[in-house]
Amino acid sequence: MTDRARPESTGPVPPGTPPAAATPNGGPTAAGPSPTGHPSTPPSPAGDVEQAEAAVEQDLDVARLARERDDYLDALKRLQADFENYKKRVLKQQTEHLERAAEGLVEKLLPVLDTFDLALKHGGDGLDQVQGQLMAALEKEGLERIEPLGKPFDPNDSEAVAHEEGDDGPVVSEVMRTGYRFKGKLLRPAMVKVKG
Repeated sequence: MTDRARPESTGPVPPGTPPAAATPNGGPTAAGPSPTGHPSTPPSPAGDVEQAEAAVEQDLDVARLARERDDYLDALKRLQADFENYKKRVLKQQTEHLERAAEGLVEKLLPVLDTFDLALKHGGDGLDQVQGQLMAALEKEGLERIEPLGKPFDPNDSEAVAHEEGDDGPVVSEVMRTGYRFKGKLLRPAMVKVKG
């Protein structure tokens, strides 16, 4: 054999090394040791496929999460619109309820106004009747008159606007303006003169 037929080698090939592990000049190949002395892993088609599958799976996860985010945002927008519609509907219902309540009160007061008109036509006689009718209509709705005359002064439902000397404790001697409660709640305190 001639020297040309043999590949040139610069050194011995370690035993057990496949022939493809050495280059014609004896340097390392992709399957041989790396220049740092550590064995390098050759690029494997299976590794590339796994990386590609992982990247595709990650892209699918990102797309799925983006769809979920968009779905949640759409649901939130619909919920906000529904809530705004609900608020408008409740406000409209409350307004209608208050209007019906006011209408009912006005309807109950119309006969009182009619009686008042008749009393004025006849020279003012019968105004006591008008007041009685008006109070009866309002009392049906929950209005009550505060009647402190002759009773001990109570600052919770009366306001003293005048005072006169007396021997007893503070007693209401005169009511200057009537006070009222509506369904137990003070609407207006009575303005009174207190003696004592």
